Amino acid sequence: MDSAQAPAITVAAVARRLGVSPATLRTWDRRYGVGPSEHNAGAHRRYSPDDLAALERMQALIRAGVSTADAARAVLSGAGLAAVAPLATPKVPSRPGGGAVISVAGAIPSARGLARAAMCLDGRACVDLITDSLRERGAVWTWDEILIPVLTGLGQRWNDTGGSIETEHLVSESVKQAFGAYTYELIRGERSERVVLLASAPDEPHTLPLWALAAALAERRVVSVQLGSRLPVHSFTSAIKRTGPAAVFVWSQTDETGHLDLLEAIPDTRRPPLVLVGGPGWDPHAAEGHWVGDLSSAVTRLVRAVVG
Repeated sequence: MDSAQAPAITVAAVARRLGVSPATLRTWDRRYGVGPSEHNAGAHRRYSPDDLAALERMQALIRAGVSTADAARAVLSGAGLAAVAPLATPKVPSRPGGGAVISVAGAIPSARGLARAAMCLDGRACVDLITDSLRERGAVWTWDEILIPVLTGLGQRWNDTGGSIETEHLVSESVKQAFGAYTYELIRGERSERVVLLASAPDEPHTLPLWALAAALAERRVVSVQLGSRLPVHSFTSAIKRTGPAAVFVWSQTDETGHLDLLEAIPDTRRPPLVLVGGPGWDPHAAEGHWVGDLSSAVTRLVRAVVG
């Protein structure tokens, strides 16, 4: 099958393949002329396999250090990397394990696309990729299959090189933006007599799993209240007294923050809440009965506490 007979590819599919946002593709088309080769009036623009190959060459040149404008000119003229190598910015030698990539070996294409977008510091692409996955596959799948590999790879990169903190922050903000908007869309107008309280342990700065959990609960029409990071014990107990939640979930990332005395501080209420903890900071044996090992298990137990 030649390119003229090959099926056309949507903008969204090309964006996922390249790990960029649809808006980036439109900019490359409008500003540099690298886009769909054909367009029928009244129809959505679609890319041919040749168009996709051109974009992949352009992206390879950009990663090699060539400016976007020069990469586009090279692709349109048919020049290869060797012809534009003098235009590339010099590479700083990296330490072992510190290449300009996030290691996501064995991950699915969507995770690799997010990793590429993150290393390009393309926040819009990161948000778009996460949002598309949420709408197509849901919160638990998106967290387990896309975000855990990328976040793990970022952590390993930091351990190896001490760098890419800006990339980790970008991904974190993209997760909050995408999951937050998705959750709001799902529960806008929802009312619930008993909510689920979500919080990080005192002195615990990490909250990303709480955003994923809130979204997964919203998919099941369960309303949650997220209290964020480093929640003091007195604030934790106050929130329980004020809301009378059906359940409480507390995240701890490190041993320094997973203290079981927090659970002992839970006040007596007329209808005691289910109390769950999650994250590597907790001792599963010491927190037996309260500890959950993954997002799916947490969702199942929390939903059951609300709906019975």
